[in-house]
Amino acid sequence: MKGVFFQNRGNQVRLRRFAIPLLIALPVAGLLLWSMPSALKLWTKTFGNHGLEANYRYQFQRSPDSITLKLEQEISFYQERIRQDPNGGLNRALLAKAYLKMARATGESSWYLLAEQTAQASLAKLPFDNDGAIFALARVATAKHDFPAALKLIQQASKNAETLAVQVTANLATGKVQAAQQASDRLVAQNPDLNSLTLRALVGVSQGKDEAAIQDFQQALAAEEPEEAGSSVWARTSLGRFYFKRGELDRAEKLYQEALRILPSYPPALLNSAELAIRRGDYRTAEDFYSRFFQLSKNSPTVYDHIIYRGMARVKELEGDRAGAAQWRDEAEARLRRDLTTFGHRRELARLLLERGHPQDLAEALTLMQAEVKVRRDAETMDTLAWAYAQLGRWQEAQQAMQAALRSGIRDPALFCRAGSIEQALGNSSQAAAFFKAEQKTDPTFDNQARQALGLGVGLLGLN
Repeated sequence: MKGVFFQNRGNQVRLRRFAIPLLIALPVAGLLLWSMPSALKLWTKTFGNHGLEANYRYQFQRSPDSITLKLEQEISFYQERIRQDPNGGLNRALLAKAYLKMARATGESSWYLLAEQTAQASLAKLPFDNDGAIFALARVATAKHDFPAALKLIQQASKNAETLAVQVTANLATGKVQAAQQASDRLVAQNPDLNSLTLRALVGVSQGKDEAAIQDFQQALAAEEPEEAGSSVWARTSLGRFYFKRGELDRAEKLYQEALRILPSYPPALLNSAELAIRRGDYRTAEDFYSRFFQLSKNSPTVYDHIIYRGMARVKELEGDRAGAAQWRDEAEARLRRDLTTFGHRRELARLLLERGHPQDLAEALTLMQAEVKVRRDAETMDTLAWAYAQLGRWQEAQQAMQAALRSGIRDPALFCRAGSIEQALGNSSQAAAFFKAEQKTDPTFDNQARQALGLGVGLLGLN
């Protein structure tokens, strides 16, 4: 088939062998969503909250594009304020935070870079008592996976809800789960709202405290307000991801759909829906979700593009199209290498190299992960390091990395599966059996088809 080209802010990214039906065969409801005044009603009827528990439903009314439209208005407002007061620093800090909201809603890389530049300019003009600019820089640092830098930055700011939120995220990412718990408890005590309760729920998930996590998720959604729709889609997608990891695919799907009913362009919900479709063996639906993302993000590169390329590579591989899979994987590698210094995608590149499995790739994958663990030590990172050691036959080191991955108490069937395989390779049959039992207890539906979808979604930390 002919190649299809997408515009990326003046540059074209060629997507080889992208099936034409993937571009044009969007669901009718999706097309109507963008062209009819009654689109919200149609979207709710088709993809709405039917079958979703009442306490997980979004109770407020909004049009599908109102979130980004409101953010555009907020950005324009602060840009005008800066034109009127070009020497002020406060308005620049507020503008940087507005850029961050847009980055969170769209995933577009440019918004993060604009936020960083604007926050730096704000600090240059107002170097003291400028917590807003410091917070914005810390959030950009987390987006770049530079979590130690984020923690260092917020030490310069007041201990408020924003800096506590960064503490939770950055400590989780660096494997300091107890510190994350302490920060989340203080955050909830100070302000028990949607954001703080969702963050504490993520800490509970990282500790394997499922009941406490679900309770926090439910309290978070009960506390949501109509003006925080960005957090509403984040919370529901995070909860959907939790249920996905427990094998409750129908409930996960409904939560993703509810997030997309609120914000149809929300990247993590689209990508996690594609991951779920691949797990079910429904590759056409997965391609439709990837196509929708491309249609929504065609004007700018996003921090999620490499996930789509890897996802399409997996789909083509599962469909028996090895040449197509190789081309998509090459696209993913090119994007990851281009963004390596900007957004620190070392772990993601290492995973792609390990998936490809070429002998010459394994040493680079290990080198990438040895650098990555200096700034990120969450369970997924340590699991990837264990995978690299295992691929090189360094089983003792793989075992140590898996022990670090599971130390917090996290319950993840994929981690238990790898831990069992490593123990099996070391001849520790009883330990291997215990891990395989834990895998099935955590997700009784975890099978070979589930393994085919591993690594294709947006993890809990990547959602924030």
